[in-house]
Amino acid sequence: MRCDRRGGWRVRTVDLRRWGTRAPVVAAGLVCHLAAAWTASADSSRYPTNIFAPASTPAHSLFRLSTFVLEVTGAIFVVVFSLLAYAVVRFRQRRGDDNSEPPQVYGSNQMELAWTVLPVLIVVLLFLSSAEVIHRVQDARAPAGAIDVTVVGHQFWWEYRYPQYNFATANELHVPVSDAQSSTPTFLSLLSPDVNHSFWVPRLAGKTDLIPNHPNRTWIDPQQPGLYLGQCAQYCGAEHAKMLLRVYVDTRADFDRWVKEQQQPAVSDPTVAAGAALFISKTCFACHTIRGTIAAGKIGPDLTHLMSRQTIASGALPNTRENLRAWIQNPNASKPGSLMPVLDLNGQELDQITAYLMTLR
Repeated sequence: MRCDRRGGWRVRTVDLRRWGTRAPVVAAGLVCHLAAAWTASADSSRYPTNIFAPASTPAHSLFRLSTFVLEVTGAIFVVVFSLLAYAVVRFRQRRGDDNSEPPQVYGSNQMELAWTVLPVLIVVLLFLSSAEVIHRVQDARAPAGAIDVTVVGHQFWWEYRYPQYNFATANELHVPVSDAQSSTPTFLSLLSPDVNHSFWVPRLAGKTDLIPNHPNRTWIDPQQPGLYLGQCAQYCGAEHAKMLLRVYVDTRADFDRWVKEQQQPAVSDPTVAAGAALFISKTCFACHTIRGTIAAGKIGPDLTHLMSRQTIASGALPNTRENLRAWIQNPNASKPGSLMPVLDLNGQELDQITAYLMTLR
């Protein structure tokens, strides 16, 4: 029996011919998968959604609880499996054995207490451990200096409102790093105007649902700068799989600079006036906001600083001129089920609107 990592972790079989059988060892499968997960945790760049590489206090709490539960249940499995294997081998039928029923032992108070009290104690231990983590995560109070962000899950994109700074953005959440010298957690208020969604960035926190008419909350305090990826974890419609999450954890200086840039109105460039006029005449302003213009729609993402984002379509496409033009021409080609309508634009109009949007930095 061994774990083979060539091309991925695989389970080998164990030869039990002296016991009269040859069977795959299911237990080894669990061991191999856990070994692969632990190995993956050392390289979070290859596995950006790895739950075994926590980088935030809530994620660390869940990781420790999960490890503790695995240890307890693993010990139970080893004990039960060992006793079962011993019984199978020690008391197997041998040649010459008669078929009489073995002596029956029942009514043992000691045995009944053992298999009643021990499971109860284990369940109580796991319950108290889980309750303590739930209390610590859900009932945490925001300290002075915490960042407040309102997260709104739409079909099929994310809206991020920063009430402290009086602006909104979409699909890419920016938060400051929270280190030991300067603890700056980010508290997220979770809302949904349509259907159930679920905010889940595995390395930062557990899953938290966004439910219509039921405000929810969670928090993160990332301790390492970088990009953290996640996913809407609640089926919300046709494009659920492409409702991706991107959380950028910046140094405090970079975060303050980003906030200052996001607070500015949209750039007004006279060289793309034709595209700006088309944006209004084609009623794009009814769905999208561009601060500094008459566009104040709330149905679609805020486009004021569209080109400051690395992706479009909620992480589905890199934010390039070609992808942006193709997205405007036919959103359903890249994201089937998208609620953005297809506009009746000719090639010249597509180029003009694309050129205008490319100036929104």
